[in-house]
Amino acid sequence: MPAKQKITPCLWFNGNAEEAMDFYMSIFEDSKIINRLNWGKEGGSKEGSLLVATFQLAGQEYIALNGGPEFQFSEGISLSIDCSTQEEVDRLTEKLTADGGQIRPCSWVKDKFGLSWQIVPTILPEMLRDKDQAKADRVMAAMMKMYKIDIQKIKDAYNGTSD
Repeated sequence: MPAKQKITPCLWFNGNAEEAMDFYMSIFEDSKIINRLNWGKEGGSKEGSLLVATFQLAGQEYIALNGGPEFQFSEGISLSIDCSTQEEVDRLTEKLTADGGQIRPCSWVKDKFGLSWQIVPTILPEMLRDKDQAKADRVMAAMMKMYKIDIQKIKDAYNGTSD
């Protein structure tokens, strides 16, 4: 049996944690609810509704907490997704921005719950770390002009064959 994940991100929602979990689990494979705790009698009008749950997306555990309106998500934290193909970049961008999400510069998206995601082609950080600084600079310049990353355009910039 694999070791339990030592650090688990906790996502604070304003009463819609269950909807958010269902949304995220519809997007990522190897996803499931691991456990849940509903409000008891001390929850007042919340009795029986979800308080907190542990769930899994692509094998990674998260906690969803129905904490209330006190805190909102900000771009100060985001979840980064490693993508191997343009089709995966396109699919995840479309799904995560559905129903009110937003595409942001440099391959960031904000979903309808306000959570920020980075949709990163695997090849991008490799190119940005290239020892040839001119190649890395061309890739950075190309990426800074994009919202959704276009892998072919990044490759063209890397190879010096872009427009």
